[in-house]
Amino acid sequence: MNEPQKAGSSAGESVESTDVAIIGAGPAGLFAMFEAGVIGLNCITIDALDRPGGQCTELYPDKPIYDIPAVPRCTAQELVDRLLEQCEPFGYPIYLGERAETLERAGERWELTTSEGRVINAAAVLIAAGNGAFVPQRVGLPEAERFEGRGLHYAVRQAERFRGRRVLIAGGGDSALDWALALRGIAEQVVLLHRRTAYRAAPATAQAVMAAHEAGQIEIVTGTLDALHESHGVLSGARVKTLQGDRELVFDDLVALFGLVPDLGPLAGWPLRARAGRIPVDTSNYETALPGVFAIGDIALYDNKQKLILSGFHEGSLALRKAYTYARPDKQRTHVHSSYDAALQEKLNAHAHE
Repeated sequence: MNEPQKAGSSAGESVESTDVAIIGAGPAGLFAMFEAGVIGLNCITIDALDRPGGQCTELYPDKPIYDIPAVPRCTAQELVDRLLEQCEPFGYPIYLGERAETLERAGERWELTTSEGRVINAAAVLIAAGNGAFVPQRVGLPEAERFEGRGLHYAVRQAERFRGRRVLIAGGGDSALDWALALRGIAEQVVLLHRRTAYRAAPATAQAVMAAHEAGQIEIVTGTLDALHESHGVLSGARVKTLQGDRELVFDDLVALFGLVPDLGPLAGWPLRARAGRIPVDTSNYETALPGVFAIGDIALYDNKQKLILSGFHEGSLALRKAYTYARPDKQRTHVHSSYDAALQEKLNAHAHE
């Protein structure tokens, strides 16, 4: 598969044409990419996040998953890595860091524009956006916004960025605790701030943090941010409210890892009859109120809906069979088994032996 591209890598005013535009590179969207290849459709995938995986890799990359058929156990990151590997023989592009903005009719097809100015002309659109684009839950202080990029971070992209610095990590989930452990040997000082003594992380991770605290590698503070301080235009510290009273903390960087919150963004304004952030579909093919526009995965709404990765796989498979009629209206699609189609087998086997 083509290397996933970050926003702006090839965006512009030119129009990219494809059979199917997939919105969302989580497990459901990635498996839909593979299924598109199996039945002979081209596709382009976009995702607002800066890496594939959607909710799986953003919220619980190391958590085990047990309900994927024939895979007794794998982590969420391992599942996403395997799905990406499965898609590789088809070479379909994934454009990352790009949010779907507008959707308009272009004759019998659809024209999708992204936040980076990319224009995709597609016969069908498959929305696999989960609960929408995930955005960081921000520090709820009025002065916080002006410190973004000047000492306040909502993600750790490069651990080396914090070498030799004093770091305050705020949060009590897996991500906060994992980074507290990872940075203890890089940063000069690591302080973990959480509003209570119980954590929302895996028990083994919480135990490792406590062991690091006892070894003097991580300081733990129980409390909440009350005010941020600056020095020479950059963030330099904070006042924290604890049960024992106010406390002043001095640091070079604040990494706020309060989790991600779903945001449908522009999709909420599309005429899809969305209800409570979910899109009603016809369960015979997962088509929405717009012909040629489909919704699968957590964002799809129908009676007895089960929010399972397995359900998203099934929904994508059926949606693409109907999408085929929009992409190839003059061609009769024959039923394809991956084990019986000689041309498909040759492509998949050739890639497997590279």
